[in-house]
Amino acid sequence: MKEKIKLILADLAYRYHRSGNKIRVMTIDETLDELLRTEKSLVRFGDGEIVMIRGKSLYFQKQMPELTRRLAEILEYREEGLMVAIPDIFSGLSQYRKSGQQFWKDHLLFFSGVYRQHCNREKIYGNAYVSRPYFNFADQSQSAGWFAKIRMLWEGKDVVVVEGAGTHNGAGNDLLDGAARVRRILCPAQNAGEKLEKIRNASLEMPRDCLYLLSLGPAAKLLTEDLFHSGRRVIDIGNLDMEYEWFLR
Repeated sequence: MKEKIKLILADLAYRYHRSGNKIRVMTIDETLDELLRTEKSLVRFGDGEIVMIRGKSLYFQKQMPELTRRLAEILEYREEGLMVAIPDIFSGLSQYRKSGQQFWKDHLLFFSGVYRQHCNREKIYGNAYVSRPYFNFADQSQSAGWFAKIRMLWEGKDVVVVEGAGTHNGAGNDLLDGAARVRRILCPAQNAGEKLEKIRNASLEMPRDCLYLLSLGPAAKLLTEDLFHSGRRVIDIGNLDMEYEWFLR
């Protein structure tokens, strides 16, 4: 009974939230075209970062006041050259599988206030699903084209991958094969936020003209902003490698 009540409340809350929505999000194609056309960096917010802004811990990153504060500031999208991406969930959910639709309704039931408080209505956000362009979509016919565009971002470029130990982006598949060179900085798989200064210093030792690809959970958001301010281009790719593996299989 409690579950049924929650489903009803989540559905009603989503209808209400959607009717008054003023948060604008690009499509995946629009987001990728903007990244291909410009030298902008990208920082992505998923449900985990929104949970952390509310002061809660995740299983791979415990709550830290500094992390919470800076995540909220980055979500407010103040930098022109740093595109902030959030999930495309405000104007409809029909593009996602049924399980995904319910997940986002439940999410907004509890966390819609974070978006209302911190999202910048004067900006159009990038689409955070650029890093998850396959599994959750009801129609997966566009996924091949999206992955092709994504790989164009580092075609012929020197790349620095900053990732959690055990992530191995591009290992065992051709995701990064188009890059001219791939360097890696391996970081803790859990609570990377506690080692942010050390990770930042190691990243800054790499050549400035490399393209940085980050796969480091909530800590990646802070690192993206820091590296962007140092004059580097950064793309927060999150779980892209896992999505690509699912796509290939």
